[in-house]
Amino acid sequence: MAYPTETFYGLGVHALNEEAVKKIYAIKKRDFYQPLLILIPHRGVLPLYVRDVPKGALMLIERFWPGPLTLIFFASSHLPSMLLGEADKIAIRVSSHPIAQALTEWLNAPITSTSANISGAQSPCTAEEVSSQLENKIDLLLDGGRTQGEKPSTIIDVTVSPPRLIRDGAIPFAANNKDEIVWKIIK
Repeated sequence: MAYPTETFYGLGVHALNEEAVKKIYAIKKRDFYQPLLILIPHRGVLPLYVRDVPKGALMLIERFWPGPLTLIFFASSHLPSMLLGEADKIAIRVSSHPIAQALTEWLNAPITSTSANISGAQSPCTAEEVSSQLENKIDLLLDGGRTQGEKPSTIIDVTVSPPRLIRDGAIPFAANNKDEIVWKIIK
């Protein structure tokens, strides 16, 4: 299925279903070595999917979840290996978009959240853009209107100390004093 998030439209399946995850890679024409991020319904389920939640991660979660902040953790052993990078890490976010949030809550399970496009193509901001790229390759398209679409989620790896910014995105850490303070504390 394709669904709106607070940044772009995402392509999602039940993240614990390996066959469904394989379909995401096929639809996107994405290499298997490129990991997928997952959305979870709320921070309370985070320990089910990660080995450890470092203090710096807790501070970021408190400040920016739900929202466009993706954190990279060491993955728990029951996640499908094709979701993970080579270092057994998983990228996780709690979405603030009401449709994405409702999907994870309804399933009470993680869903994949990769942009709903062919790898390397423009990330879609509307259901029409998703449809034009993915044609009849998906089973369901939830039209939630235009997404913000300016920047993707910010990605921070919290498995290293200090945490490392992987991708600058919708949460600019130098945007205001509060954000700068949070960023300096975890460094």
